[in-house]
Amino acid sequence: MTDVILHIYDVTNSGSEKTNTTIMQINKIFKDGIGIGGIFHSAVQVYGEDEWSFGFCEHGTGVFSCPSGKNPMYTYRESIILGRTNFSIYKVNQILRELSREWPGSSYDLLAKNCNHFCDEFCEKLGVPKLPGWVNRFANAGDAAVEIAGTTALRFRQAKTEIVSASKVAYRFLLGVASNNGSTPESPGNSNGGSPRVQATWFKNLVTNGTKPSTSAEVDNQVNLVSPQRLSPVPPLLNSRSRDMKMQK
Repeated sequence: MTDVILHIYDVTNSGSEKTNTTIMQINKIFKDGIGIGGIFHSAVQVYGEDEWSFGFCEHGTGVFSCPSGKNPMYTYRESIILGRTNFSIYKVNQILRELSREWPGSSYDLLAKNCNHFCDEFCEKLGVPKLPGWVNRFANAGDAAVEIAGTTALRFRQAKTEIVSASKVAYRFLLGVASNNGSTPESPGNSNGGSPRVQATWFKNLVTNGTKPSTSAEVDNQVNLVSPQRLSPVPPLLNSRSRDMKMQK
């Protein structure tokens, strides 16, 4: 058995002293002051004096090692003993070889697949607790926000497609009603909802342009352009459906 140690750094590799100072202040406020998290790099030490982590590179594995607590790219913060693993050094090396194949450097993603995610998986394979929640909380929150935004956009697109499809069906149905009963805008039967010809024109405008005419004059102009003689023939299925609905009434 051997200890599994997590080494944590403040991320100060931006190349800008002002940005690095800002990150240090953020970590001081949100981790040291409030205790909810910050912007951190992490690495795992198990057997020997080196720590293991993950980072971006264009080719090959993103898994790398360096002397524990001495990564020159970041500012060392603290170490936490996560537990003890029962695996032998041979088994740990086998796990590291597997992770090296599964974590190419080109797959690095700041929110979804960063060094902290790697350390989480490494610790899970070693049979010790994962990282404390505050270490990667900012990335997890950002990833959740991206996922929610993407899901919302997908649902919006689906809803828009359903609305357009329903509008097309309603448009075809209203054309069938107009063709069968020859109603006009002045017909008593259309006093409440407007003539089928007007409704059909409105639906056509909705499907074509995505907006409803803003004035009654524009509606009249649309109606004049779609006279009964110019309406497309209604498929027999819609004619039958219209008759069935009349019988149900």
